[in-house]
Amino acid sequence: MLGREYWCWDNLCDYYPVVESKKFSLPLPLPKWPQGKGFGTGRICLGEIEVVQITKFKKIWGCSSSFGKSNCVSFYKPDGIPKGYYILGHYCQPDGEHITGYVLAAKDLSDVQDSASKLPALQKPLNYTLIWSSDSQYNGGGYIWMPNAPVGYKSIGCLASVEPNEPDPDEVRCVRADLTENCEASEMMFSSDSFFQRKQFQVWKTRPCKRGMLCAGVSAGTFFGSTSFSSGDELDIACLKNLDSSLHAMPNLEQIHALIKHYGPTMYLHPDEIYLPSSVPWFFMNGALLYKDGRNNGTVINSKGSNLPAGGLNDGQYWLDLPNKDDANRTSVKCGNIESAELYVHVKPSLGGTFTDIAMWIFCPFNGPATVKIGLLSFTLNKVGEHVGDWEHYTLRISNFSGELWSVYFSEHSGGEWVDACKLEFIEGNKPIVYASRNGHASFPHPGCYLQGSSKLGFGLRNDCARSKYYVDSSSKYQIVAAEYLGEGVVAEPPWLQYMREWGPTIIYNGRSEVEKIIKHLPFFMRFSVESLIELFPTELYGEAGPTGPKEKDNWLGDERW
Repeated sequence: MLGREYWCWDNLCDYYPVVESKKFSLPLPLPKWPQGKGFGTGRICLGEIEVVQITKFKKIWGCSSSFGKSNCVSFYKPDGIPKGYYILGHYCQPDGEHITGYVLAAKDLSDVQDSASKLPALQKPLNYTLIWSSDSQYNGGGYIWMPNAPVGYKSIGCLASVEPNEPDPDEVRCVRADLTENCEASEMMFSSDSFFQRKQFQVWKTRPCKRGMLCAGVSAGTFFGSTSFSSGDELDIACLKNLDSSLHAMPNLEQIHALIKHYGPTMYLHPDEIYLPSSVPWFFMNGALLYKDGRNNGTVINSKGSNLPAGGLNDGQYWLDLPNKDDANRTSVKCGNIESAELYVHVKPSLGGTFTDIAMWIFCPFNGPATVKIGLLSFTLNKVGEHVGDWEHYTLRISNFSGELWSVYFSEHSGGEWVDACKLEFIEGNKPIVYASRNGHASFPHPGCYLQGSSKLGFGLRNDCARSKYYVDSSSKYQIVAAEYLGEGVVAEPPWLQYMREWGPTIIYNGRSEVEKIIKHLPFFMRFSVESLIELFPTELYGEAGPTGPKEKDNWLGDERW
């Protein structure tokens, strides 16, 4: 019948089934990490509560909408909770081969006997509100519940059940409000796509609203379900907050080196790559020049960059450039020197110090021209897309509970993405592979052609990735340049890192003339007007202020773009 919605429910049992989920495992077991404080011990103190990371689950039920198996999720109950700890909500993820996430379980460390007016850190919910349910005559039903927190407390996540009765209040704990922070919906995992308002239902992952190395928000890994939520609305649940400023679960310097040597990716460049990476000192020693506004001649830079202007803001008064045009060395500098190349590593807390982000920066003296793809045709541009000085990076996110690699962030042009460890390619054990795109050096998780534009129309800028003899092993060729949380003087930042200005001159291209050449080569039925074609390109393609260095980027202090 038109308009009727059908649901498929996987109701395994009247009670939580004794069917354990299959968690993804890295290719090799984790090593024994060097001794330290709280890193890799399995437990993290957040002040008045202590949390453990639960990655073992039992399935409650799964569901899919009538629009196909592509929109399927399953709900799980955390399993193996240590004595004295309590769950804060259940877990949900889209159906797949492996469990890729976690939830936190919490233990109350507060001593309410020291203050008669102080409330305990954890408290049972008063009762539950039924958010949504779906009954099926043949396959049973499923129910989503919101814990109703006592006054002064916040709920951290929703619960799922196969029974219409409210869950036991003792099953979950709410957290005292001052130990929490606001969270937001991040990725929508499921939508019922119902034609009927009363049947609409969505499930979201959540994350702290404020994220970055100076932020205290801790993701509990739970899910949020709603029948009326719109992106941007304030959530009825919260995330945790780390009030322990010591960040005792972060790795020490010896542990950082162990992590990089164990997980450091191999970065492959395209076999047709001309503009290879180099070390920063190599770039300086081979003729790179510092220019100042109003002066025609550049200044030679010493190998450490200690004569570069340090600190301050990018005021446009200084920039770097290749050797002079009449210098025979100019072309060879543009092509880089892969033998000298190394990754420049910034280590920082993430998600309130429950994870460590290892951001690995690579420098290329030159970014080559762009290649445009229109349907089956590709056109390499002459100049458009070129610029001096190219900084790119990828970031490893590692759990401080275990030292396990959780995901990798691939910084791509005009964006980027986090990729779970289970979707990565590995080499030599637990080392992921990173593919750098031809000419532009953006990072991707797999070989192939990635289109920056409209994949539906088959139109955009090509990012071609493939294995080749050109590669950099970041597990051995790296330099730690910053880890602020370790304290002053533990990591000596190189002088060039303090250069906050541009690593290349500002260039404005005549993109119109190149676009006109492309149009002339197109079949009649594929032709665009010059204006419409220009509008489809990223604006930065036609003019490039020299890129700034790592410390001037938003993600130096903040989180990655996601």
